[in-house]
Amino acid sequence: MESITDSSTGQPYNDGDSSTSESEYQQALEVVFDEESAKRRKSSLVSSENPKLAPQAAKSRGNTSCFVHQLLENQKKSRKDEPGITHNEDRLFDKNSDTHNQAVHSRLLTKRQLSEMAIGVRELSKKLGSIRLKLKVKTIFLLTKAHDSDLIGLTRNITEWLLSKHRDTHYTVYVENTFEQNRTFDAQGLVSKDPSYGDRLKYWDNELCKKQPHLFDFAVTLGGDGTLLYASWLFQRIVPPVLSFALGSLGFLTKFDYAGYEETLTTAFNDGITVSLRLRFEATIMRTQTAQSDQKHDLVEELIGDEAENNLTHKPDGSYSILNDIVVDRGPNPTMSSTELFMDEKFMTSVQADGVCIATPTGSTAYNLAAGGSLCHPENPVILVTAICAHTLSFRPVVLPDTVVLRAGVPYNARTSSWASFDGRERVELNPGDYVTISASRYPFANVMPQGSSSEDWVASISRTLNWNSRQKQKSFKEWEEQNLEEKSGQPKE
Repeated sequence: MESITDSSTGQPYNDGDSSTSESEYQQALEVVFDEESAKRRKSSLVSSENPKLAPQAAKSRGNTSCFVHQLLENQKKSRKDEPGITHNEDRLFDKNSDTHNQAVHSRLLTKRQLSEMAIGVRELSKKLGSIRLKLKVKTIFLLTKAHDSDLIGLTRNITEWLLSKHRDTHYTVYVENTFEQNRTFDAQGLVSKDPSYGDRLKYWDNELCKKQPHLFDFAVTLGGDGTLLYASWLFQRIVPPVLSFALGSLGFLTKFDYAGYEETLTTAFNDGITVSLRLRFEATIMRTQTAQSDQKHDLVEELIGDEAENNLTHKPDGSYSILNDIVVDRGPNPTMSSTELFMDEKFMTSVQADGVCIATPTGSTAYNLAAGGSLCHPENPVILVTAICAHTLSFRPVVLPDTVVLRAGVPYNARTSSWASFDGRERVELNPGDYVTISASRYPFANVMPQGSSSEDWVASISRTLNWNSRQKQKSFKEWEEQNLEEKSGQPKE
């Protein structure tokens, strides 16, 4: 990263600045995190890569290559010595700490760590909304719909423009590996125009995005919101800043017009970008280890009760970073599903419905909206819980803070299994006794916004795409008032 500039003044931005004065910090009340709130289930603390307990693994991690986390680390250092804050929970897990396990899952964080992480992302998101980030871009990731020939042709145009020698920087461009033999993209014809393109035109696949996300300095998508969701799915952890050209149906997240791509990209690379950090969830599937025994089991008792040291009730079976929503539903089963919800270490409610949609603020306009949930501004740090066709008249959508850990499980006495999907992908069956842990992810999604964009843009987008509150205005009583005046004057209107 080259520099950070305040968009309003044009002056270099100081990461240590805050809207709260130093004197106000000095007068802050003492904050003590209760030891009870620091509790985490031992099953949740088990890493899928290493069966040892690792509650403090996130503490021992090194700096990442994600520019967002570099800024977060700088912000954290500036607040490290802030007075008036005492953390009792640091002493709880010392005896079980595993410094060799570099786990990064949100479920491994204590309550204080999860709260600090969420607060840090919120503060950084507010600051990034008013500054320009000047990035040193050399490697660019391109993503589009691989089955749409029109979009493939547009992607070729951008690729050729980026590879051109007329650019100030000799960019390396990565396109999907299926384009290497694609006739519409015509990679060989592109390289034949200039042999130097061959060294700078490269191809990505899912494994490359998973194992080397730090390889890309910048990402560009051509398509709709689904294409952007696919970019989030490819980059499960570190996410490069993503600039999206609107070539889809609705376009809540795609803010740029493809017709001006040359000017848009030139401005982004030379003058800097404005980034909106979108909250993502980390969802972890937890499989029961006690379902095969002869004893009767109760999911509520297992999740709110104490586990024996060497008798873990569940183990993790895969984690996903989610930008829109996690849906736990009945799947192909003809009967409704039964889902038990837990908030932190307490039982919340049992839902008899077709399913439950747990959405981010970004996903509030997707399945959550169709299920009757509330529209939510993307800057709100919340978790939205909405039942899908609940078999009750009293269930209402609820909004929870992003500092809680939510669990959605299938009770042991459920008639059928349930199915979980993550951003509409990776359908996974949840058998009785299994559950999904949902918490705020440590890796938000960096969405590039147009310069000068504001909160009004979100209102404009829902009005434009959903015709939100669109109605013919009620007529006034103007005609009645004129008639009344005629009666008072006694003279008819000519």
